[in-house]
Amino acid sequence: MAVRPEKQAIVAELKEELSKIQSLVLTGYKGLNVSQDTQLRTKMREAGVTYRVVKNTMLRFAVKELGYEELVPYLEGTTAIAYSAEDPVAPAKVIEAFIKENNLAKTDVLTVKAGVVDGKVIDEAGVKELASLPSREVLIAKMLGSMQAPISGMVNVLQGTIRNAVYVLEAIRKQKESA
Repeated sequence: MAVRPEKQAIVAELKEELSKIQSLVLTGYKGLNVSQDTQLRTKMREAGVTYRVVKNTMLRFAVKELGYEELVPYLEGTTAIAYSAEDPVAPAKVIEAFIKENNLAKTDVLTVKAGVVDGKVIDEAGVKELASLPSREVLIAKMLGSMQAPISGMVNVLQGTIRNAVYVLEAIRKQKESA
């Protein structure tokens, strides 16, 4: 059975987009109402994350061609993908935050199926762990702070030495004045 050209084009487009990503999260969205879906898509756009609903068969072809065969078992039921080319943590963070904000944790309305980070397939627990990581900006700020700490310490030590030299000179001046 031959695959129709329009479907081949969709698979090729998916494959091209997914080949550039840093992370991907597969979700099930059964029962998500229009207002919740709109709200979720808005949050995704704000975070620079692409979110789209795809047919499992099309996604199955694309992920197999990209070497993510471990995702195939998760491609059942309703499936949407959230992915980012810039921030590997953003898709997981947005989805987990949305689930918490809308009290969907104990429902099947929006569920995390699996994900991909740095070319490795992770399960739902891995996606939740990824979402708990600090953002890129926070990590950069922490790194810069730790890089500046030794420099600040050295400046304080050098200032202390200069300060002590000034105290010694002041003591000598006072001693000579009193003599």
